[in-house]
Amino acid sequence: MKKVKIYADGSCIRNPGPGGFAAIITDGEKKLVVKGNEKSTTNNRMELMAVIKALQSLKKDRYEVDLYTDSSYVVNGLKFWLEKWIKNNWKTSSGKPVENKDLWETLHGLIKIHKVNPFWIKGHAGHPENEYCDKIAKQEALKVKNEKI
Repeated sequence: MKKVKIYADGSCIRNPGPGGFAAIITDGEKKLVVKGNEKSTTNNRMELMAVIKALQSLKKDRYEVDLYTDSSYVVNGLKFWLEKWIKNNWKTSSGKPVENKDLWETLHGLIKIHKVNPFWIKGHAGHPENEYCDKIAKQEALKVKNEKI
């Protein structure tokens, strides 16, 4: 199984509001940047989209992925909550519907293909790849915020 690292981040101007995401995929030699935006979204959705779009870009083989993100929502979801939500018919432990179910379902399908090891890293702490993803995600959010109607 090939191994890659993914660094992912999402951003939102107001929450909800215009949002952007970015991810870096690297095998240690080559790097690919994946980015995008939405006109009206939330920060958590953009955090998830960064991971989803990065995993979707791994087309050829199955990969072992070390995923680095400053989103405790994504890391905790992958490590602790996702399987419980599925067993509870997409309900939280308090019985409420899981937010962003559509994205979590997509992500669940992707982690059946790829072995994903999620790691939390502190945001805005000088980590070069995280800082770069943060910058690009904010630029993406600004693109849709500044679009003329």
